[in-house]
Amino acid sequence: MEIKQGDKFQIMKKVTLAALLFLGFSTIVMAQDKPKAEVFGGYSYLHTSDNGFSTNFNGASGSVAINANEWFGVVGDFGYYHASPDISAIAVVLPGVNGSASLNTFSFLFGPKIAMRGNEKFTPFAQALFGGAHQTTSLDVTGFPSTSTSETAFAMALGGGFDVKVAKSVAIRLVQAEYVLTKFNDGANNRQNSVRISTGLVFRFGQH
Repeated sequence: MEIKQGDKFQIMKKVTLAALLFLGFSTIVMAQDKPKAEVFGGYSYLHTSDNGFSTNFNGASGSVAINANEWFGVVGDFGYYHASPDISAIAVVLPGVNGSASLNTFSFLFGPKIAMRGNEKFTPFAQALFGGAHQTTSLDVTGFPSTSTSETAFAMALGGGFDVKVAKSVAIRLVQAEYVLTKFNDGANNRQNSVRISTGLVFRFGQH
């Protein structure tokens, strides 16, 4: 069957229009994977090693990432962690004496973030954060006055994680794992090495 010249023009116009619509749709879909801002909130576990002693903290952390483009952003990260170390061994030295201890740490960190957004569902990232941490230590021992001290020191966190998209503007941060260094001066050492593991939800805003 012979196609007339006018029909050919109409077919080409429809094909071109379909191609433009597809390109526009693809651009919108890709843009959704390049959010201007990302807000994270969730649970954090902090394991700290200091002078041969280990302490496990439980808490929460949150962050806001402002993305300059699809791969580079700047992050503000904040966390709160609590621990109640076991000091029952004091009864071995002082029979009949017992007590409790409480550690509360607040971290505030800032730095660059690199994300790889080649996959629509799966976004790995790495970040290097620097700032400070404030720690309050409380000790209550039978027969002795309660004591409380606090200190603010340098802190940094190096690591990364993986986000999995579950909705248009929502992702699950399966894991965020980081090495954390703090410089609290405890008298014998001024370097504490920690591991922070976090998980939670990521909310994405805006498009590039």
